[in-house]
Amino acid sequence: MSEGEGVFRPADFDPLSTERLTRNICDEFERQPLVPMEHDIPPFDGAGLYAIYYRGTSVEPYARLVDTEIPVYAGQGASHNSATGVASPSKRPVFLRLRAHRRSISEGGLDPSEFRFRVLLMPHVHANLGEDGLRRSYRPVWNSILTGFGSHEQGSATRRSRKSKWDTFHQGRSRTHGGEVHEVGELAKKVRQHIDD
Repeated sequence: MSEGEGVFRPADFDPLSTERLTRNICDEFERQPLVPMEHDIPPFDGAGLYAIYYRGTSVEPYARLVDTEIPVYAGQGASHNSATGVASPSKRPVFLRLRAHRRSISEGGLDPSEFRFRVLLMPHVHANLGEDGLRRSYRPVWNSILTGFGSHEQGSATRRSRKSKWDTFHQGRSRTHGGEVHEVGELAKKVRQHIDD
């Protein structure tokens, strides 16, 4: 830049910015192997980040995800309750979440052999950043369109609540609810459009 051509402004660099930390976490996460869900998941200790991927042929709306790094669901097994700060009662929060998800997949009429997962164990503060990064970057269909996959059934309030979009689209999970309020055909259109986008 010659003299008088404008004002020079040095670059800003924050090696610990939220964006950079999130990108580093997600990059490391995606280097982890994809593990089949076909068989029972062996127990392991630790909290952290996980995601579930579709790798099958039987669920047509998800077929376009098979050759991508786009998960159908991203979540975390937390070491502490985010609302209270109380430590998790288990040393295996990620394992317990994945085991419950495998059961939900099977009860929802889906074949666990068509799914894979990946895991990266880390402190919950970093898992929060990674989960947020995966959800914003990929907008996984079970986090954004077919919500309700990762919810827990808890007592009478949940039994009175409406059937989730996930449970409407994938029938069969052993849940009580206040009745079907979503239309399957409309959900299917939204899923296809979301994945196309």
